[in-house]
Amino acid sequence: MVENGLGIKDTFIKDHKVNGSYRINYLRDHIEQIDEALEDGIDILGYTSWCCIDLVNVSGNEMSKRYGFIYVDQNDYGEGSLRRYRKDPFDWYKKIIAINGERLQL
Repeated sequence: MVENGLGIKDTFIKDHKVNGSYRINYLRDHIEQIDEALEDGIDILGYTSWCCIDLVNVSGNEMSKRYGFIYVDQNDYGEGSLRRYRKDPFDWYKKIIAINGERLQL
């Protein structure tokens, strides 16, 4: 496995925040499995999470199902300001990258 991610309907809340604890838990669980595979002697080449920014879901041509660490203010009908806002997982994943996944409970 080289990449994976979570497509889900994120909820945009006040103060330009998106609660993303479920995405952090999802990523943490997968990174822990990578660590276990390394301990079992599996050769891991790398890991990449799906897209850093929300994008149009090609199969459903929708924006309501989101994938990224950055929220894009646009709905399924192309309406919105297109402004971008960091979701909670953005800073968490940035720290995980900086420490090469050594501690996942940040």
